[in-house]
Amino acid sequence: MQGVIFRKPLNIRWVSFLGDFLLTGMVIGPIAAPFLAASGIPTLPIIAQIIYFMGDHVCPQPSMGLELAPPWIMAVCMRCYGTVSGLLITRLLYAVTQGKGGYWLSRYGWNGAAIASVFMMAYPGELAAEVFGWWSFNNYVVTIFGLITGLSWGLFTMPILHEKLGNR
Repeated sequence: MQGVIFRKPLNIRWVSFLGDFLLTGMVIGPIAAPFLAASGIPTLPIIAQIIYFMGDHVCPQPSMGLELAPPWIMAVCMRCYGTVSGLLITRLLYAVTQGKGGYWLSRYGWNGAAIASVFMMAYPGELAAEVFGWWSFNNYVVTIFGLITGLSWGLFTMPILHEKLGNR
């Protein structure tokens, strides 16, 4: 097979590291931002403004964040933070189970993707219900809907992001 170039497979450990790095930022950043902003140490409010900038561009209602260091609020609303919490829970579950168990949706192929997609609609469904006036913003309600979305997203993606090459 001369002339055929075989590509080296993507090193899954780098994908796993990158996924964990980003998840860590998503877990810590929104909580740290108000404390960094309130610190009074010259460079920390600049870092907080970067986190708030990112939160403003990923969260549909960043102004609804919890007030953690008055008058500073979290960088995202609890719907978004519930989603991140669901991802964190599934990452920890994957670390414990190493992908063994029937609840990891990616093992079911397109059917798993469909199930995950249905449950991931909890977040936009709840947001739409709020926009249409069916109910008003409630931190407990939005956190639960975000958590459902994060759990379903994580149950599908964690095995894809963190599976070792030898387990395929």
